[in-house]
Amino acid sequence: MGTRRKSRELALQMLFQADMGKQTVEQVRKTFWAERRDLEDGVRNFADDIFRVAMERYDEIGTLLEGHTEHWRLERMAAVDRNILRAGVAEMLGFPKTPRPVIINEALEIARRFSTPESVQFINGVLDSVAKQMDGKPAK
Repeated sequence: MGTRRKSRELALQMLFQADMGKQTVEQVRKTFWAERRDLEDGVRNFADDIFRVAMERYDEIGTLLEGHTEHWRLERMAAVDRNILRAGVAEMLGFPKTPRPVIINEALEIARRFSTPESVQFINGVLDSVAKQMDGKPAK
């Protein structure tokens, strides 16, 4: 597994932990990294950056996602799917030089590992639609 994918998976795990609502953002970061001291700085830094963007722009990301998830409220989605979407949109917002297809494909690979086949298709459609809006293109 590449270092960027590993970072994205770690960011997902942090978002999932934060989503459970029992810790503050800073507590999540502290406890999460305390158990993972052996990671390369590059892996850790990129994961932390995605998590930071996702938390700093939490409401904006939620609004974007809700605009592209017709008939699905975020709180009713599976927690893993919801946080894969958050991580993907956070990366699109925070790392505009990363090609959107790369971000989407990485999110789909992570979904294949941590979610269901139906979720992979759903995540693909939502992230593609968000990416098109961000690029100023009409969604299909």
